[in-house]
Amino acid sequence: MSFNLAEYYSNLSKGDVVLAYKGSITSDLINDILEGVEKRLEDADEDGKLRKKIYNVLVESLQNLFHHIETIHEGIEEPLDPKFGILVVVKDGDLYKVTTGNFINVKRIKFLKEKIDKINSLSKDELKDMYKFILNHQRLSAKGGGGLGLVDIARKSGNKLEYDFYQYNDDYYFFNLTISV
Repeated sequence: MSFNLAEYYSNLSKGDVVLAYKGSITSDLINDILEGVEKRLEDADEDGKLRKKIYNVLVESLQNLFHHIETIHEGIEEPLDPKFGILVVVKDGDLYKVTTGNFINVKRIKFLKEKIDKINSLSKDELKDMYKFILNHQRLSAKGGGGLGLVDIARKSGNKLEYDFYQYNDDYYFFNLTISV
């Protein structure tokens, strides 16, 4: 069975949805989303520490989307904006789940999977050490990052990063990342 983007988005957007968005990820949009989610959390009278954690995870998640989205979608039959991504924030019991999604070239999957698995294998102290090491030894990648984003998300959320790769066609998968806060 092939990946169905509309069905995927519909399934994510169920429950106590704080925010659901699909479309082009731009710097203006990031600011609007952050302001909107912050207001919704204040209106929900959430604890200040929890709001800060969610906000920080959102910032990193949106920056990851913005900087690492595939802009060429050859063979993808969906009518997509060049910087297409999905962001859904849902309250699930005592947790908030921040989910991002974007198409990824099959060639990048192994690297990303190994990176997330490594991050997930680390203790809180090991994550802190890794974060410091990257800060002190980073070289900026072609996309402008030094590799801190996912480490920072794991540190700030205090939880493992949940992920899936759904095959769309031979060249592209849809990458789903869910962070529980």
